[in-house]
Amino acid sequence: MQKLVLRLTEVSVLALATSIASASDPSPLQDFCVAYFHTNKCCSFPNAVFVNGKVCKDPMLAKAEDFFFSGLNVPRDTNNPVGSNVTQLNVDKIPGLNTLGITLARIDYAPFGQNPPHTHPRGSEIVVVAKGTLYVGFVSSNQDENRLFTKVLNEGDVFVFPMGMIHFQFNPRHIPAIAFAGLSSQNAGTITIANSVFGSDPSINPDVLAKAFQVDKNVIDKLQKQFWYDNNN
Repeated sequence: MQKLVLRLTEVSVLALATSIASASDPSPLQDFCVAYFHTNKCCSFPNAVFVNGKVCKDPMLAKAEDFFFSGLNVPRDTNNPVGSNVTQLNVDKIPGLNTLGITLARIDYAPFGQNPPHTHPRGSEIVVVAKGTLYVGFVSSNQDENRLFTKVLNEGDVFVFPMGMIHFQFNPRHIPAIAFAGLSSQNAGTITIANSVFGSDPSINPDVLAKAFQVDKNVIDKLQKQFWYDNNN
């Protein structure tokens, strides 16, 4: 009996592991799933748990405005510490993107402005330069020996940033630049490295960061006292 129980346990664990290994986002089972928001950004079910998506409203109540955004042609304000402005059109801006797995963004760069090193934990990114010149790049993982891939892009050029890789864009010229980006998630997320490491709330213990970056603790103290600007809108 004990051997039978152990065998059944082994089979159950194997079945569970196989199920997890083959799991993925389910295919849509309807034409669209427009995200439902109250004015306070919460759903009509206050105790609901959200997992990889938003509550959908009745498809019969969907309207063209749920799939629409106007004004992406308007230049954004880049008068900030990093010299860039990211207008990200994710599911929070276009409810009809819910379950579709895509996001669009406009990125404006001041002369010599940059989109600082950051990652998108839930999406790969493809960027096309619409105006000006950009120096772009990403760094591969530790397993790939942190190799740096860079390229200078001119108008019409395209570059891809793989999911989760730290990447950046920099405008090396004295005129503004504009780029448009697509991301493979309805809400790819953004983690700006400097903001997260030195601007966390509460602050990371400076002893930890001093050892991690192999610098004097005074350097970390100075960095943690700075204002870290978020250029995502």
